[in-house]
Amino acid sequence: MADIHIMRKHHLGLAQARKLAFRWAEVAEQKLDMECIYEEGRTSDVVRFQRPGASGELNVAKDHFELNARLGLLLGVFKDRIEREIVSNLDALLSEEEPLSAFEQGLAAHEAGHDPKSAKTAKASRTAAKPAARKTSAKGR
Repeated sequence: MADIHIMRKHHLGLAQARKLAFRWAEVAEQKLDMECIYEEGRTSDVVRFQRPGASGELNVAKDHFELNARLGLLLGVFKDRIEREIVSNLDALLSEEEPLSAFEQGLAAHEAGHDPKSAKTAKASRTAAKPAARKTSAKGR
């Protein structure tokens, strides 16, 4: 087993951080075969995620994100690379003026590079899809 712990401060406020985290959960389900449960609280949220070989949670607060993940034996071999990619992507997003918009643009560019569809077509098909992540309410957080 290998553990990953990443904490990043941000200035998004809870509403924007919540939108970004929920969108990440949707994409994680669609692209990474994760099962995600988004628990919305009063002062913070948590995204619990799991798939074979990985599980964890993303804590979403008005001023920071905190990721705790546990990788199984096979994925644990790639811990350093996985952690570097997460840190790099998160830092790049948080440096943007509009992180959610940057996330969508990066996703569209990624899909266009791996699929003959254009980024515009990929975005249209993605927005037509039903959101996958489930939201639940957790009182008091």
